Amino acid sequence: MKRLLLSPWTALLTLAVVLAVRIADPGFVESVRLRYFDTLITGKPATENNIWLVNIDEATLDQMGQWPLPRDQYAQLIKELYRRDAGLVVFDVLMPEQDRSGGDHKLAKTLREFPVVLPNLPADHTKNTPRVPGSAVLNPEYRDRIINYGGVIANIAELENSAVGTGTVNTLPEIDGVNRRIPLIATADGKLYPSLAMETLRVMAGDSTVQIKLNELGVEKMRIPKYGPVTTDNLGRIWIDWSQHSQSASAVKLPDSFKGGVVIVGVTAAGVANPVPSPVGAQWPHSVQAAVLSTMANGVVIERPDWADGAEILTLALTGIIILFLTRYPYVGLISTVVCLLGSIVGSHYLFRSFLYLFDATGIFGGLILVVLHAYGVKFLSEFLQKQAIKKQFAGYASPTVVKLLQENPDLIKKGTKREVSICFSDLRGFTPLGESFGDDVGGLTRVMNGYMDAISQPILDANGMVIKYIGDASMHIHNAPIDDPDHPKTAVRVGLEMVKAVKEYSKQLEAAGRPGVKMGAGINTGLGYIGEMGSTQRHSYDVLGDAVSTTARIESKCKEYGCVLLVGEETVRRCGDDFFFLKIDDLAVKGKTVGVGIYTVLDDVVPEYIMARETHDKMHKLYREQQFSAAIILCEELQEEFDGKMSAYYDMWIERCEFMKTQPLPEDWSGVFIATTK
Repeated sequence: MKRLLLSPWTALLTLAVVLAVRIADPGFVESVRLRYFDTLITGKPATENNIWLVNIDEATLDQMGQWPLPRDQYAQLIKELYRRDAGLVVFDVLMPEQDRSGGDHKLAKTLREFPVVLPNLPADHTKNTPRVPGSAVLNPEYRDRIINYGGVIANIAELENSAVGTGTVNTLPEIDGVNRRIPLIATADGKLYPSLAMETLRVMAGDSTVQIKLNELGVEKMRIPKYGPVTTDNLGRIWIDWSQHSQSASAVKLPDSFKGGVVIVGVTAAGVANPVPSPVGAQWPHSVQAAVLSTMANGVVIERPDWADGAEILTLALTGIIILFLTRYPYVGLISTVVCLLGSIVGSHYLFRSFLYLFDATGIFGGLILVVLHAYGVKFLSEFLQKQAIKKQFAGYASPTVVKLLQENPDLIKKGTKREVSICFSDLRGFTPLGESFGDDVGGLTRVMNGYMDAISQPILDANGMVIKYIGDASMHIHNAPIDDPDHPKTAVRVGLEMVKAVKEYSKQLEAAGRPGVKMGAGINTGLGYIGEMGSTQRHSYDVLGDAVSTTARIESKCKEYGCVLLVGEETVRRCGDDFFFLKIDDLAVKGKTVGVGIYTVLDDVVPEYIMARETHDKMHKLYREQQFSAAIILCEELQEEFDGKMSAYYDMWIERCEFMKTQPLPEDWSGVFIATTK
């Protein structure tokens, strides 16, 4: 029996059973998983938000009257809330019928004077005429992919139209009846309705619309323009952060000041309101809305990643391989089981605390405990290898020296700095015919593009430069940050020339393989930059900003126009001195600038004949500035074959410009500066 239990075939059978159960994902497995997620979410450190719950409780009914309260009482309450410095009042009290005491007009007048968000209620039919808040929907044909209700019960028209906004008080319990995710949008009667919390956030942001992009899976993106993106799942649901607590007060015992907070009014009186099941116990409906609003307003994004299910199943599959070896050694298996059990729990908590990712660590216990625990052991190994791969990928942006510097001095990234840098933008030329040559072979094109990026990146890394970003077939890198390089202008030019050579060699390889060749255009400039980690709290990267950056980009964009491979800004040329052979290309005022600066190209493999040709080149520019266009054209024609023909395209362009300028009336103060009208 012992031998049988420890046999590899038994382990394999155990694995097969575990995988079958996990793939089927029956209700009890999902229920256990959700309850485990509850422990993660509710285990967050408690914090207070600036949201107040004002409760219509038993004391309120004793003082104000029987339910439903007269509408003039609501009007008085709203005024009192704003008198006590409420930032925005939200009513989670539906009023679909006329007030028996005739207070509707008074309440409507108050709603027009004081901003209040009112609720409506999803139902299987529509009552009254619901107000449809503004929304912009991309791909509306996919509305059927999100949650749909039969209808909406709205407030009476006078109140509905007087409110600053309306939203649905919707819930969507999980399989065990507990509310963990709340839909932020839903459809009814072919119209799109935001939830009460979503509508409140829109009003808080002072925006007129909610923007939603749909696809065949449901919600792809959602945002309030003046607030930012709101992350949901495909059904438009958001996980609620229950750790953020709202302050509470009775409607007849209000605090002296709400300190500009959002005040949500709801009913808690026994026999009137129905509590809502939640991971933290029964909650009143308006407290659920407060929790959803707080989650969104504070930018909390709790996610169940799309890859989570697949990763968990794959982890279980890999466990079988481990069992084939470890079940032969009981003590090793026992120790591994304990380690994996603890590791899976700690790891899932780490993912949640660090990234707010919901990853299931419960597994399957009982007779399959070894398989489950070893599965999570493999999971952690996989995660480790993945992190190493990510680290390797990031290291491709910088040399090992730079990476080590950043590891030892993280403040260089976090705090940022302002310093002089030399910046280079490069762009692939000839992508279209190259891409067409691959047809539908996307993988092949990807490999070629990766090879191109490797070719241009290696000279950068060798010189301790920092690749800031790859943008499609373009790249941006800098010198003198984060590592010091006193000669960074010279380094930038040298690296630029090496990049040109690398692209030439790579182009030869492509042509030898029967593919169209490629070229590169690059712009280099020197100036001040603001350097550091930039972006949102959820997504950021090492970047550089500043006028020098935009100028460099626009210089690079002129390579094709001037027929040059490499263009260099005036400050870079000045700092390089006579270390390189520069040719002045133009006096250019790039778009957005009023003052012209000199831009140059740099040639490699300089021969003595180039020196004399440069004198003629400079004389041509002098004649152009003196408006002697015909004489300048003659010199351009003489220069066509100079510089081994490398500049012929440039002189063709210059001849065309001179011919054009001959026909133009020029102002007296014309200086020869070319004003760029495009980027």
